[in-house]
Amino acid sequence: MTLPIRQATVEDALGIAEVHVRGWQTTYRGMIPDAYLDAFSIEERARRWDHLLHNPERQEFIFVAVDAEQRIAGFSSGGPNRTQDAPEYTGELYSIYLRADVQRGGLGSSLARHVVDELLARGYDSMLVWVLSENPARRFYEAMGGVLVREGTFEAGGATIPEVAYGWRDLRTFPR
Repeated sequence: MTLPIRQATVEDALGIAEVHVRGWQTTYRGMIPDAYLDAFSIEERARRWDHLLHNPERQEFIFVAVDAEQRIAGFSSGGPNRTQDAPEYTGELYSIYLRADVQRGGLGSSLARHVVDELLARGYDSMLVWVLSENPARRFYEAMGGVLVREGTFEAGGATIPEVAYGWRDLRTFPR
């Protein structure tokens, strides 16, 4: 699906939050405790996105895809690698989330490419992305040339959730 993609603005906070919360609640059901997912609040996430988008010193950048009605159909974000144990990867793809009705149409790939292009423009030549171990989206990153480079865990709702990291050592070879 070809939709216009642009840098996010502060006016996008609520739309990003809606996609973000619904994405977590549908994608991660069965992987993360239900109580944790059910407690996610669009309003609270919108406040966080609003705060982030208002911060002129943020290193994170955010792209949104908008549909014909100017609603957020998906978003991606990235910036410097936040992982201290993987310094060979200078950049990081922080997130890609899409509404269910626009998945599997190429929009995720386009949003990922926007992050890659921005990382390259900012001088980052490699990238890492963390994914839940059980997430079927792992195939997406593998298809995009990501190589499994790390395993880890994080805490959510009192559970320890396994995750994996995929890496690209040279972003210039990222699929176009």
